[in-house]
Amino acid sequence: MTFYKYLLATMIVLVFPLPSTAQDDDFVFYSDLARDWYQAGDYFEWTSTTADNNNARVNVFYRTWGDESNPKLLLVHGFPNSSFDYYKMIPYLEDDYYIAALDFPGSGFSDKPLNGYNYMLAENAEILDHFVREVVQFDDFALYTHDRGVSIGLAFLGNYLDSDDPGYTINYHFLSNSGMFLPLANLVPFQLALLDTEASERLIAARNARPRLTEGEPEAVAYSDIFDFKQGNISLLYVGRYLLERQANELRWLENLPRSPIPVAYLWGLADDVNPIRIANHVWDTYLNEREVESSFWVIPTAGHYPQRDNPEEVAKVIKVALTGQVPDRESESEFMRRYSASRAHEDAVYVGRTRIEALDFPSSIEYTPSGYRVVE
Repeated sequence: MTFYKYLLATMIVLVFPLPSTAQDDDFVFYSDLARDWYQAGDYFEWTSTTADNNNARVNVFYRTWGDESNPKLLLVHGFPNSSFDYYKMIPYLEDDYYIAALDFPGSGFSDKPLNGYNYMLAENAEILDHFVREVVQFDDFALYTHDRGVSIGLAFLGNYLDSDDPGYTINYHFLSNSGMFLPLANLVPFQLALLDTEASERLIAARNARPRLTEGEPEAVAYSDIFDFKQGNISLLYVGRYLLERQANELRWLENLPRSPIPVAYLWGLADDVNPIRIANHVWDTYLNEREVESSFWVIPTAGHYPQRDNPEEVAKVIKVALTGQVPDRESESEFMRRYSASRAHEDAVYVGRTRIEALDFPSSIEYTPSGYRVVE
């Protein structure tokens, strides 16, 4: 069952009084995966810049992997999850890259204040800037974004492009499955319910009425632990209000792509039924296809909304292809496609070339006439 369908199922539960789920240092982990992820991380403090948050301070969880001397890669997670979304993919990359990832406030192991705190995309972009400059001190790095993180990344990109001296260089930009153009998304009822206070209260009660998993499939138990940490099962219902901010800003943020000089690799899990591939096709055709700078489009046929979980090895391969200069230029992409397709397995990513509509001039000694095909004398 996908997490979206899991949340939808909770809507049928009646309203229950909210139990106390406040966490402390005695939080009990039932998942070795989740516990190990938490224990290997660290925190930095952030003072909110959103006016209505009144300078609230939150602790933000982050992790790093690999050798600091390697090329840098920043992973940005989406909704409703956290940096743990990349746990399957990182082993394919950590020998070659120095990787950093964080949990935005309201997610994962970061603080999740519930007393009217606003979890804003624009502020998350500022957190990214602080993270790369002051915490992990990346001066040159590639940016990989997924789902809600794509909007954060696009806002972050806009701030970067508008800055006279950001203090670092983004050398590559990866975007993956996201409702980054909401008119083409296939939103499920629970997402819409998050935007209604009465419905969201029922969702809160329903989620708290469900017991935590204590055993079973390791990944499912890990996510159960992470969502329960610091009342994450409640905070995600407030984080989900980001759809309102995305709707108001999505076109402005998308316009950062054609004006960006940063190479882009666009990846999409074909089986995503919440953010279907029609979003990727529209964004590619409208904002990326005509860019002069290197841009590539990859479809992963056996993946759904989470390519980094459904086919992590293949996503890592695309990242390496892009970061090692193997993406073809316009003149050689047709030959690249033929060569690449000849050796790919059915689960491998499909390379999608740029759209170039040109009048054809066949080098033929035969011509068409309504009466028949005739040899040109």
